[in-house]
Amino acid sequence: MTTTPRTGGDILALAPVMPVVVLHDAEAAVPLARALVAGGLPGIEVTLRTPAALGAIERIAAEVPEAVVGAGTVTTPELAGAAAEAGARFLVSPGATDTLAAAMADTGLPFLPGVSTVSEALAMLERGVSELKFFPAEAAGGAAFLKSLSGPLPGVRFCPTGGITPASAPDYLALPNVGCVGGSWLTPADAVAAGDLDRITGLAREAAAL
Repeated sequence: MTTTPRTGGDILALAPVMPVVVLHDAEAAVPLARALVAGGLPGIEVTLRTPAALGAIERIAAEVPEAVVGAGTVTTPELAGAAAEAGARFLVSPGATDTLAAAMADTGLPFLPGVSTVSEALAMLERGVSELKFFPAEAAGGAAFLKSLSGPLPGVRFCPTGGITPASAPDYLALPNVGCVGGSWLTPADAVAAGDLDRITGLAREAAAL
């Protein structure tokens, strides 16, 4: 069984790439999680964008103990609580208000609040949170923007997500303030729909080697 993350830093250390997964059918969750783990990516962010998401998290948590399943796209305090009840082991939000950050902290789970500006990063630092999601990464300035933050914000580390590809991921991972990147390319919709688990495991294996 993979060790449960206790801090944001633990989330960033799970693997170089965090699969960002959208599931429309909870039945697909367990085999998909096993395929990603087999490829060397134990951390899995299931986005709360579909009605199937909470059920998918519950199934992965119950049936794939070697996976570290988290909830992404946490946008309300209610979603934070529901994800925790479903068995999520970490939370990720696309942005963060004071209310949302407090609600995520109240679950007792480690979390990566989303930021896209220096002011937002400073607001989270004031709360004692120094591991953050940078979203939407490519649209908000990409690797060049994050590189420019390493001087004024040396204690902050990021998981950039949004528009990142296998070609651009190494540019982010080379930065000292990036712990991992989030990637949706690991679970292409056509592969998930077709149940092409070998393809997903192959993509995961390539990402784990970055």
